[in-house]
Amino acid sequence: PFASARVSRWIVLSLASTAAVHFGDLPDPATGSKGQADLDAASRIIEVLAMLQQKTKGNLIKEEERLVDDLLYELRLRYVQAQQDDKRIIEP
Repeated sequence: PFASARVSRWIVLSLASTAAVHFGDLPDPATGSKGQADLDAASRIIEVLAMLQQKTKGNLIKEEERLVDDLLYELRLRYVQAQQDDKRIIEP
């Protein structure tokens, strides 16, 4: 369980970081600069995380479940804020 927990945390955090790049909150690792927000791409990442949450329901340890729940909440809130052109909630 320990090894799989580390892998799933890595996947979830990687997806969340990718969403932050698509929101324009974090620099693109390939270029080192912040790009324009791509809300369609951010939305797709949120959908992937939601699918991962659904598919792993009942198979995660408590900490993993909390991580996925919290990140999905934050990313969904960020998406709504981005649509309203509000201040970023993710600060690098």
